[in-house]
Amino acid sequence: MKKPAVFMDRDGTVNEQMGYINHLDRFVLLPGAGKAIRLLNEAGYLAIIVSNQSGVARGYFPVNLVYQVHEKMETLLKTDGATLDGIYFCPHYPSGKVSLYAMGCDCRKPGTGLIRKAEADFDIDMENSYVIGDRCSDIEMAHKAGLKSILVKTGYGKGDLAYVFPQFPFQPLHVAEDLLDGVKWILG
Repeated sequence: MKKPAVFMDRDGTVNEQMGYINHLDRFVLLPGAGKAIRLLNEAGYLAIIVSNQSGVARGYFPVNLVYQVHEKMETLLKTDGATLDGIYFCPHYPSGKVSLYAMGCDCRKPGTGLIRKAEADFDIDMENSYVIGDRCSDIEMAHKAGLKSILVKTGYGKGDLAYVFPQFPFQPLHVAEDLLDGVKWILG
């Protein structure tokens, strides 16, 4: 039986926006993120992270650090009784310095490659699924994938809301204060 999913951006949505997380100590969950994901777990939604991590291609940190950060994220979320069903990230950047990752791709948001990869791995009810993120690229990805979108005011959200979205062709279905507020809106 198909399950709906909530595709969540990582930096600025689940954890504090720190620019590039180039050290494990820089990863800090946002207040309420664990509770939000636990509510999704309890309501039968797949909780899936989709994140651009171009710092790998740019040579700012090794790809192994991304996996370490994700392990830390999952450990911190477990303390709130929350689990992620999947974590998908794009390490690419067309003009990157690390040749293995210096390329254009369809997985870099606003491309839909990460969504499509998750869709191939899980039996997802796309019609009732959402994207939650803090950037215009998250909202554009949702539009391209035919998903409903929520912009959070954490991370870059407030700035994008004030300066990017007035001229942006894609608009969020809803604007939430943070991830927990967005999840409560979905479940409400």
